[in-house]
Amino acid sequence: MSKARLVTGLFKSRVAAEAAVDAIIKRGFTRDDISVLMSDATRHKEFAVQTRSHVADGAGIGGAVGGTVGAVLAAIAAAAATITFPPLGGLVIAGPLAAALAGAGAGAATGGVIGALVGAGIPEHRAKVYDAGLQSGGILVGVESKTDEEADKLEKLLDDLGADHIRQE
Repeated sequence: MSKARLVTGLFKSRVAAEAAVDAIIKRGFTRDDISVLMSDATRHKEFAVQTRSHVADGAGIGGAVGGTVGAVLAAIAAAAATITFPPLGGLVIAGPLAAALAGAGAGAATGGVIGALVGAGIPEHRAKVYDAGLQSGGILVGVESKTDEEADKLEKLLDDLGADHIRQE
């Protein structure tokens, strides 16, 4: 029986993460299916101009397709649904994974980013890899698939787009 899976991949640059989010949306997923994690420093460095403009305010809300490339990722990074976790070293989380990480709050308080990711169901060794990637300016993109087949297609898509450390949970 097929079950929902979280497919994650770490991107080294904003451009690569934007291309991934754009491709995922073109495959029929919505912003509500996509989680984005990055350090607060990365958000300020990579999205400073967009988060101060109206492009991010409305580009991805309602119908994300059709805006400029990257407008959806900028909107996700600037969205009111974005949560910044100061105890996690300023980790910025948007999307469904934010709720899972918020639910792992006790782990987050004691175990930092790694504890929060483990609490959200990501294996510890993978959480350590993601933590290192996030601290070095990477952007973690996760997508909630509905079936195993869909998860396999997403894994291939993220690989084709240059993601590192791709994983299905």
